[in-house]
Amino acid sequence: MNILLANDDGIQAVGLRSLYHALVEAGHAVHVVAPVTEQSAVGHAVTLSMPVRVKEFREDGFHGRGVYGTPVDCVKLGLSTLLDEKPDLVLSGINAGANVGVDILYSGTVSAATEGALMEIPSMAVSMDNFNPEDLGGQARYTADMLPRIPWERLPRKCVLNLNFPDCSMEEARELVVCPHTRASYTDWYDTRQDPRGRAYYWLDGTIPPKRISRDRDRALLTKRHITLTPLHFDFTDREALSMLGRQLS
Repeated sequence: MNILLANDDGIQAVGLRSLYHALVEAGHAVHVVAPVTEQSAVGHAVTLSMPVRVKEFREDGFHGRGVYGTPVDCVKLGLSTLLDEKPDLVLSGINAGANVGVDILYSGTVSAATEGALMEIPSMAVSMDNFNPEDLGGQARYTADMLPRIPWERLPRKCVLNLNFPDCSMEEARELVVCPHTRASYTDWYDTRQDPRGRAYYWLDGTIPPKRISRDRDRALLTKRHITLTPLHFDFTDREALSMLGRQLS
């Protein structure tokens, strides 16, 4: 396959480098267009008020283009300008940290894949339930081996596949489960701290309360060490409210 590879952790992140090498070893043509710096949780942001610049990276058997911009900038620029031909697949990851439940709205990783899907190219986001992974070679090889088994041509238009690995080795991981995403939202709070000059600053933290998590959805299954795969479709229309408002206001 001809693959555009992006992420939100930056072009030097262990997840992207692991996935790049696994894909190349599997015989795929890989074109990296990824942020120069970390862009976690920027969602579907697009750079509009300044130019976007590109830097070439060539090192240790790796070649890619680093973009001074967001993950969506990378995919837009790659598909419209940097790549000579349309890729067969847009792949984003491997992200440091799971992307489950409402994370799919915040995640730059998922947004990069979503941008590919919006441009009607098969797309998949890949994440690991660990914020500080050191070795993602096993997860990368699993992903590369999985690609030929996915019936891309049978998926609905603008579908995004969201693959998540549990926080364990591949030997300890349980079987893949195709499942819905968690609907529960985070309970958020801000830690209040002081800088060395005595001024306050605030650091976001949060968790999804376990009692809100459905057992058959991605967050719970991932905690039980299952690999999870969720097909996403970004149609935000509330059909029930659409029908009710149509009857009420027409």
